[in-house]
Amino acid sequence: MEASPPTPPHGGQTMNSQTTVSTRQDTPKGRTITLAGRLDNRGAGVVWQQAEELVASCRAQSLVLDLDKVDYLDSAGAALVATLETRWKEKNRGAIRIQGLPPESEPLVDLARRMTGAGPGSKRSAPSRSFVENRGRALSIQLERKTEFISHVGEIFWALAHALFHPSTIRWKDALLAAERAGVNALPIVALISFIVGLVMAFQSAMPMKMFGAEIYVANLIGIAMVRELSPLMTAIILAGRSGAAFAAEIGTMKINEEIDALTTMGLDPVRFLMVPRILAAVFITPLLTIFANFVGIMGGSVVLISMGYPAVTYYNQVISFVTWIDFTGGLVKCFVFGMLIACAGCIRGIQATSGPSAVGIATTRAVVTGIILIAVFDGIFSVLYYCLGI
Repeated sequence: MEASPPTPPHGGQTMNSQTTVSTRQDTPKGRTITLAGRLDNRGAGVVWQQAEELVASCRAQSLVLDLDKVDYLDSAGAALVATLETRWKEKNRGAIRIQGLPPESEPLVDLARRMTGAGPGSKRSAPSRSFVENRGRALSIQLERKTEFISHVGEIFWALAHALFHPSTIRWKDALLAAERAGVNALPIVALISFIVGLVMAFQSAMPMKMFGAEIYVANLIGIAMVRELSPLMTAIILAGRSGAAFAAEIGTMKINEEIDALTTMGLDPVRFLMVPRILAAVFITPLLTIFANFVGIMGGSVVLISMGYPAVTYYNQVISFVTWIDFTGGLVKCFVFGMLIACAGCIRGIQATSGPSAVGIATTRAVVTGIILIAVFDGIFSVLYYCLGI
């Protein structure tokens, strides 16, 4: 014998002042679920959960959804009817028939059937895929994103080449404003981190060198490390987390607000109009910030040697005699590349932003991650290149 779900009092009905739902066994293989009253927003919400439970617990081969006693049906009631149909069909059962649906309500129910996730708390079951299908789908999405990224890189380099031969087309006011936000406003954080790094490196290297009476060579270490490696790398990472994220947030917000589509409609190229000024600003401001970081980091190292009894002029002469112009130039060359990578990553991730409340946050996160990865990769390339060139 089929186990029927527990029924409340009053003849197996869930009573509301206006809406009820009940069920009965018509034949050994058929069952009827009856809805009565007003199927509006309030009434449908009252009986929604129990109606779904009745459909889920039904073991019959056919089901009749009786709406003869429904006094009123709006979009909420249509969503309930469509959801009950979906729940029955999801279990691969027999036929379901709707009885007593007024003709004027049929278009509303048809519209609800076409809607996805109709009704509160309902969930649409996703088609099951195998492991190979899921991996293939993920790989396809990643390849599509990489192709789009490379396409944007080509557009940016073409726009930069056009700007090189037509400087009058560059929006220099926007470039100067972006340079101020990315460069001048970043001076405090660059100074703080560079000073602390120089100070800590000097302390850590002075302790083992003191065992051999070679504390003065801490100046050589701080000078070469800051100029060739640490200052360009730290400055680039700071700009990736600060300016690259800002570029992505600005352009991503414009993309969501359809401002970029408006620029395209007016015949303006978004790459030349939005990206080129920001990229030029980052390219020119990154070396300047790196020079400032070199100076502050070397000053941080000098504090340690001065505290150990060495005069400041000795520290200065030691740094000047060891660090060459080739070391200084090699660090600046990195900065130009790092600045372009940071700005390109921020602008591209911003223009790739999709719709939704979290789109700008996702674009900002991707811009920072992409920028830092590119910085690390190209820093390794520069190290190998400098080693091969004997620089």
